[in-house]
Formats: sequence, structure tokens, C-alpha cells
Amino acid sequence: MTQSLQHFIGGRLVDGTSGRFGNVYNPATGAVSARVPLASTDEVAAAVAKAKAAFAGWSMVPPLRRARVMYKFRDLLEANADRLAELISAEHGKVHDDALGEVTRGLEVVEFACGIPHLLKGEVTENVGSSVDSHSLRQPLGVVAGITPFNFPAMVPMWMFPVALACGNCFILKPSERDPSTPLLLAQLLNEAGLPEGVFSVVNGDKTAVDALLTHPDIQAVSFVGSTPIAEYIYSEGSRHGKRVQALGGAKNHMVVMPDADLDMAVDALMGAAYGSAGERCMAISIAVAVGDAVADGLVERLIPRIEGLKVGAGNDRGSEMGPLITQEHRDKVAGYLESGVEQGATLVVDGRRSAYRPSAGKEGYFLGGSLFDRVTPAMRIYQEEIFGPVLGIVRVKDYNEAVALINAHEYGNGTAIFTRDGDSARNFAHQIQVGMVGINVPIPVPMAFHSFGGWKRSLFGDHHMHGPEGVRFYTRLKTITTRWPTGIRAGADFVMPTMK
Repeated sequence: MTQSLQHFIGGRLVDGTSGRFGNVYNPATGAVSARVPLASTDEVAAAVAKAKAAFAGWSMVPPLRRARVMYKFRDLLEANADRLAELISAEHGKVHDDALGEVTRGLEVVEFACGIPHLLKGEVTENVGSSVDSHSLRQPLGVVAGITPFNFPAMVPMWMFPVALACGNCFILKPSERDPSTPLLLAQLLNEAGLPEGVFSVVNGDKTAVDALLTHPDIQAVSFVGSTPIAEYIYSEGSRHGKRVQALGGAKNHMVVMPDADLDMAVDALMGAAYGSAGERCMAISIAVAVGDAVADGLVERLIPRIEGLKVGAGNDRGSEMGPLITQEHRDKVAGYLESGVEQGATLVVDGRRSAYRPSAGKEGYFLGGSLFDRVTPAMRIYQEEIFGPVLGIVRVKDYNEAVALINAHEYGNGTAIFTRDGDSARNFAHQIQVGMVGINVPIPVPMAFHSFGGWKRSLFGDHHMHGPEGVRFYTRLKTITTRWPTGIRAGADFVMPTMK
């Protein structure tokens, strides 16, 4: 019998009432594993009402006590890490170790949020004018929402809600309907950690739920991670309705390999960065920029046996190195890019459609092996568009300057990397490249939780990156108070702009 999932509203699991449901699939078998309710506008409104009622109390809880809830939640995440990883593997398809890594990276943001008393400290200036003092504080916004993608059902929500909650906000999460079980477990762990009822809710749904959050007058801010077209929609609609919005979009991440690079090290990096999580990462490396034909030839020679030897199988099979894609539709879309690349003149060196290694996985799973293109050019679709699958393309350039110009000309600016032994090249690259996150001999330069995550250009809509100091700024409002107490001195009324003489 297929399991029926629920929403989490008001501190408990509740059944959906819209009468609409979506299927949750096991991507390794193609079988339906659960039904997820798709919320109506009224159900979203009910969650918002609960959050609004809870905000008055939660916002007044001292930051230290809010931090203690985060400490307890952190301990529960560690105790349930394997359980969370199993849910991620079952509904997303990524291998268990990768799923565990996702939980760990989310947990690190929780640890950052545990320091919220320090992070909320304002500034004080005594005697800015005669007997006048000024100080500032950061106060929570109110009810805020997060809309998160299928590829990181634990980590991306935890980029958002730990900081938002620690700052004193109430949070409504609309996770992907593709893999909703992990966010529901996170909600229950928060409840177990002592979070008051109504402060955190999970509302499952589709575009109806998204639009309800974007238009509801009591939602003060919206965080989003997903594709660029949807990010642009979230940003424009949310902003039009007066909300603060941070919307992280798509990517086309390049890794420059210089002639002096350690090619074996570069190949190791490309294997993990291009094929980890079946390429379903916004920080995946999908283009290797080889500086010189000798570098390109060396990469191809080394990559072919590694890609052909990838162990592609079910995520819960501990022998697998790469799992399936999320849906049959997405698997077919990625396979379509392989056809497009060949039609437009790229050399398909390794064709992932021929991969046969699938131990303990059903025949109907959404599998696609790793693929490699050589001689990709900027005019091709496989270069221009985010494929979001296990496909790596090699672009050959003459020199360093051509590599930089190539990356800077792309519409996306999420992440990039350079592999080199030369400090001058590395330093120039870090300063010249028009990309938000840069790795020097690091293929996936995802910042640690106490820094902030976000790209440039059409990879980010809004003014704030996620988590770290930017996250605190996004989820709070700055207030500045100027104070003077009576001293017995009366200067009379002043009808000009106040100045501190």
C-alpha cells in the first residue's frame, strides 16, 4: 500500500484537505513510493496564520534561548543523520555517502545559527552630539518562507530556516514535491528540539502553494533555490507584492585547467564535480576549459576509463558511485542534450546511454551513465544551457586570457575554478573572473556556513546571498535609535535639519 504523506502545521503532522495529490517515486526503480498532498491557497493561509500567531512570542524569546533550541536540533541531526540520508537516497536517488555529506553541510549552518546572540549585536556610539547617543539593533522580519529544490532536500532548507529561526522569525517551508519526506522529518526534529508550535511549518505543494506564499500579505520575505526562469519569476512576483526576496538560479560552472596543472589531480576533481549526485547540483562542473590541445588531450585520455568505470546503481547500494536521475522526464531531457551535442558538432567521447552497471536496481529506474563531450563550442546548446545531469563538456582554448573571456561572457556566474600551480595565474583569476564563488584547485567552492553562498549575473536575483553574515542581514531589519535625556539645558525649537554641532 502506498504511503500517504502529510503537511506539518502548528507543531504536528496534518492531512491535506485540497483533494490534490502528487506521486513520489523511487528513482532507482520507477515505483511510486508515496503520495504527497498538494496544498490549496487556504491550507497555505492556515500555516501563515499559525506562524503569525506564534511570531509575537517567538520574536521575544531571548536570542540565547533560541540558540539553545538550535543546539538541541543540531544534536538530533547528528543522531538521525543516517535516517535522513536513507530518505534522501530513496526519494532523490543520490548515493548514501553523498546524502550524508548533504546532511553535514546543512548541519554546519545550524552550528552557525547557534552563535546568533553574537551575530545580532548592534553598534553603539556614545555622544554623537552633545548628550546624544546612538545605537542600532537587528530585529526579525516576521513570517518568512523558503521554496526549495529537489536536489538537496536537507541542505538547501537548512541554508535558510536555521538562520531565520535563530533571528526570531517564523518560517514556512515549501519543499520540492519530488522528495518531501526529508523536510517533514526535519520539522519533527525541530519540534523535538523544543521549537514552539507554529514557528516552523512544512506545506507541500506545487505552483498553487508557491503563488499563495508570494502573494500572501503576511509573508515578509521569500528565499528560493532552483532554475533561473523560476528564480526570476519568484523574484519579480515576490518583489511586486512587497516582499524581500533572495532567489538563487541556475549555473554553468567552468573549471579552467592550465598547462602547469597536475592533470591527475584535475581529473579526480572533475570526476567528483561533474558526476557526483548525477550532476544534479547547481555547483556541478559541467565545462572543463582546457588551455591548449595538450591539456585537452591529456584530460580526455585520463577521463575515458574513469567515466566508463563509474559504478551506476541505486543510491542505497553502498557499492554505487552515482545514482539515477530524479524522474524519467528529466532523464530523457538530459539524454536529449546528448543528441543535441552530436547534432551541433561536438565529439561524444563517452555516451552515458550505454552504461550497464546497475546492481540491485530495477530495470525501470531513471539511470544514465556519465557522458563526456570534447570540442564543445560556445555556440552549442550543451554549452549555453544548464543540463543538470552527468554530462561534462571540454572546451579548448589557446591561452589563459581566452579562458577568462569565455567564462565572463556566459550569462551565468554561480561557481568556477582554476587548476594551476602558478600563484600569479590563480590570483589574477580570482580578481578578474565575474563569478560569485571561485575555487583555486578546489572544484566545488561552496563556502562554509560562516561565509555566504551565492552567484552573480543570472545565477542570483536579489541583493543578499544565503547563510553566513548575509543570511543574518536578509532575515533581519536594521533599526537605529538616537537618544537624548533631559540635562537641564534648553536650547529652544530648531526648524532646520538636525546636525550634531
